[in-house]
Amino acid sequence: MIRALLVLLLLAAPLPAAGVALTLGDGERREALKVGERSVTSDTFDLEWRVIGGTGESLLVMSPFHRLALAARHAAFKNDTLKPSDIERVVKQDANRLVVWVSLRGGSEEFARYYVPRLLAGDREIKAAFVQNERTAIRQDDGHFLARCVYGFPIQNLTGTDRLALVVADANGRDVTRFAIDLAAMR
Repeated sequence: MIRALLVLLLLAAPLPAAGVALTLGDGERREALKVGERSVTSDTFDLEWRVIGGTGESLLVMSPFHRLALAARHAAFKNDTLKPSDIERVVKQDANRLVVWVSLRGGSEEFARYYVPRLLAGDREIKAAFVQNERTAIRQDDGHFLARCVYGFPIQNLTGTDRLALVVADANGRDVTRFAIDLAAMR
């Protein structure tokens, strides 16, 4: 009787987050499509992949799951579904890379032009394989400028449960911003 009760309690307990799937199997693909299709009525769709900084800066982790769910969401807004070829294209688009979209604030139009990002995973430093810094930032109402940058990092030395820090440095090597990223809290 006690053993049966313990088994029931273990089955009823929430499972820990599996973390980011750096590659998608068939089950994860189906789940991502379902999440995206159902998200058309949700204003909080991408919160699990978003990190907000204290100064109005933000980061969006474009995991393979998120990218596919987002594509399914866009299709659902058009009363459509993704075709198998579209699914394959989305999955292959950033294969072997963890992509982050970063919105950064600065004092001039060209402030982000020469920024250099890196990921810190414990004592490991991972250099970006892809860097697209916005050359002409957008002037905000408060007089600051907003630059939208895209960074891609190789996934070879990452696990889906790593706690990372994205550190962005200026051209002189001085760190200008830092984001904490918990991959275990994302899909």
